[in-house]
Amino acid sequence: MKKILSLCLSLMLSLILAACSSTIENNPADSFFNTTITENADSPKTDDESEISESEKDVVVTDDLTASTTKADDEINDEKLQANESDNLLETEQLSNTEEVQVFENEATLKILIAYFSRAGENYNVGLIEKGNTEIIAEIIAEQTGGDLFHIETVHPYPVEYDACTAAAQQELHDQARPELTASVNNFDDYDVIYLGYPIWWSDMPMAVYTFLESYDFTGKTIVPFDTNEGSGLASTVNSIRNTCVGANVLDGFAIRGSLAQNRQAATDEAVNWLQSADLVE
Repeated sequence: MKKILSLCLSLMLSLILAACSSTIENNPADSFFNTTITENADSPKTDDESEISESEKDVVVTDDLTASTTKADDEINDEKLQANESDNLLETEQLSNTEEVQVFENEATLKILIAYFSRAGENYNVGLIEKGNTEIIAEIIAEQTGGDLFHIETVHPYPVEYDACTAAAQQELHDQARPELTASVNNFDDYDVIYLGYPIWWSDMPMAVYTFLESYDFTGKTIVPFDTNEGSGLASTVNSIRNTCVGANVLDGFAIRGSLAQNRQAATDEAVNWLQSADLVE
């Protein structure tokens, strides 16, 4: 009986061992491990990974849209800036035009006086003349500006002869004389601009011109000197006028040869060119 049981147990163990051996052959451990790795490597992305990918795509699209929008905004801003610049330029031009109109209007309302000292008779380089060189230039300026003429004349006239006149002028300069004048300017305070004309005598203005300057208050007025000479130019007379008429705006002035002044057309051309270049007339 015991032998039969032992034989049965042996048979059962053999069957069990055979079954286990078959299972191991069909499912080895290495094969399972390799299969798992391969499946993980080739497996599709998870839902989370897909969401991240879509989010990344959204970011790219959003950046492109932002760049496009920024570019569009820049173009709009540029157009607005250009429009503003155009408006500002137009306003500046309008203001400039307005200012020019105001300047011309002011020039039109300025009251102008042309005061001058001039001597006829015998003059250097032109001989005996009926109208003084400076008087001719003064008349031309009056024609161009519409100003009033005032002839500075002394109570005691200067000699007609050239040599005698120069001697008298030299003595007055030495004495710093102030010859008495025959007349004065009516309503002098009403004038805004005074053109002051004179010949050059001994590198200075005739003393009669100093009498005129010291007789009025030139504060706030504009003085425009002009002279006739035969090579001295304006000499130092502009500074002399500035020192005498403190508070006035004294311009640099205009000088012309007396011999040229006697040629009316040539003198007119010279005077007009000066007036225009100095913006004293249009």
